[in-house]
Amino acid sequence: LRVKTRSKPAMPPPFNDCWKKPMQPSDKQKFLTVLAGVHDFYAKELSTYAGQVWWQACERFDVEQVTKALSAHLMDAVRGQWLPKPADIVRQLQGTHTDRSLMAWGKVHEAIQRVGAYASVDFGDDATHAAIMDMGGWTVLCRSTVDELPFLQRRFCEAHRVYAQRGAEQAPRVLIGEHESQNRLAGKPTAQPVVLGARPEQVRIGTAA
Repeated sequence: LRVKTRSKPAMPPPFNDCWKKPMQPSDKQKFLTVLAGVHDFYAKELSTYAGQVWWQACERFDVEQVTKALSAHLMDAVRGQWLPKPADIVRQLQGTHTDRSLMAWGKVHEAIQRVGAYASVDFGDDATHAAIMDMGGWTVLCRSTVDELPFLQRRFCEAHRVYAQRGAEQAPRVLIGEHESQNRLAGKPTAQPVVLGARPEQVRIGTAA
């Protein structure tokens, strides 16, 4: 049996993506005030350099999310014995590379079933797009058999972890589906891709107004 695809896929609602509203420059003072309070809790002083490192590590996240993560660390019976490091909070908010790769595969697997090979797609994640291209592209992945999926999951997650760590700026912004591929060859107009996740810069633009 092959994974079913739809010849005329409906436009599904966007998937929940891992990118929440990132902090803006106006949030920096609030963030540093919270962070200084955390250091006071451990009788430590927050240096200017340390504050800048913290900001660079956490500015991609929502200020309220960071505040909650810091509070959760303080109240943790084991980890709360020590002053948190930026990596501790980023790990809480973003998960490990393995966690994120599995979450990305979950989105891909759902899209294979809900969208299929005919529509072009944008997962909003360069690492996801690069991993799929390594596997032959979107249409090839959608045509895989059910028996192949466990192997494909492992292959995708391994590639995604690598691209997530080193970057995948050369990945295509859109994964081309069968309809768009055929329309391009015929010189016909192409439909907009199915958007399955917002990119960080798109979230920034959307929240800057």
